[in-house]
Amino acid sequence: MPKKIKSLLILACLVGVLLLPYFVFAAQENPLDVLKNFGVGAGYNTANSSQGLGIIIAQVITAFLGLLGIIFVILIIMAGYKWMTAGGSAEDVKKAQDTIKRAIIGLIIVFAAYAITYFVFSSLGSGIGGGGGGDLYGL
Repeated sequence: MPKKIKSLLILACLVGVLLLPYFVFAAQENPLDVLKNFGVGAGYNTANSSQGLGIIIAQVITAFLGLLGIIFVILIIMAGYKWMTAGGSAEDVKKAQDTIKRAIIGLIIVFAAYAITYFVFSSLGSGIGGGGGGDLYGL
């Protein structure tokens, strides 16, 4: 198959995938209502549209810690790959082991930070307008 035909086929598939949500939501009057109904059906509390500052801060911190956790897991995977492909080189194996050790220490720090954040925001939940009760997001 010539390169131009392959390129056009890939472009058509890409455009189709990007336009698919438009056609899916075009049948509905308001796409936001569709998403809200989906959230209610999934069991999420969508009535709390005006969130307090404490809830927003807790969500930002949780998202940031989750991102850091993902980064450390990726570091572990990359170091494991480097270790597997070291080919018997003691220097590469040592570097990979050091990276894995440091990434595990980073994960432990992230889990500890998450636990401290959860404890603080669940303890102060009623004071920051989050509703208390031990729920991080006040839902």
